[in-house]
Amino acid sequence: MDKLGVSSDFFVIKALEDGVQVIGLTRGNDTRFHHSEKLDQGEIMIAQFTEHTSAVKVRGKALIQTSHGEIENK
Repeated sequence: MDKLGVSSDFFVIKALEDGVQVIGLTRGNDTRFHHSEKLDQGEIMIAQFTEHTSAVKVRGKALIQTSHGEIENK
């Protein structure tokens, strides 16, 4: 994390169908939803982890690309 609390790594989520949900989860003692996006087929979201976001949940068919590799959620 840098001084602004943002990781320099980013990840890409590409929707392979309409209605893919991307949900950001908080850090801390209680994990909570704090942000949600809905992507339609072909839409791409580029995101980073921050001091507030510790995890991301993806629902629906999507391609997820990170510096660690690529995974397809079916």
